[in-house]
Amino acid sequence: MYKELSSGVKISITRSISTSFESYLASIGWDEERFSMEDFIASWQSYFQENAAWIDKIPAEVLMSTEFHEEMAQKIDDVIAKILNEEPTAKQVETIEALQKELGTSYTYNCKAEAAYIEQLLKEKQK
Repeated sequence: MYKELSSGVKISITRSISTSFESYLASIGWDEERFSMEDFIASWQSYFQENAAWIDKIPAEVLMSTEFHEEMAQKIDDVIAKILNEEPTAKQVETIEALQKELGTSYTYNCKAEAAYIEQLLKEKQK
């Protein structure tokens, strides 16, 4: 069912998952111990209901089907894995290291999205 959706709808779904996942993680300070898949899913549902036009482009019978829900669960897992496995850029590492030296901090980060969060956090502390 998911595969039958237009590429634009699939891209929008992926973007909504990515955006809401990164936003949810920022809201919990990228703290693994505070992570709850249920809370993330609730956050994502709220996000796409308020912000995503793709929801209106999928027939109600597809949205209600078990098969579609299973495919969406797999898509969520795939998007999360991609985010968590994307290495920080050399520029991010350089910027974060310089800011940490200046501010005397020692935050750790494991992926590009988390590095973006830490970089923003450090820039706020710098002000």
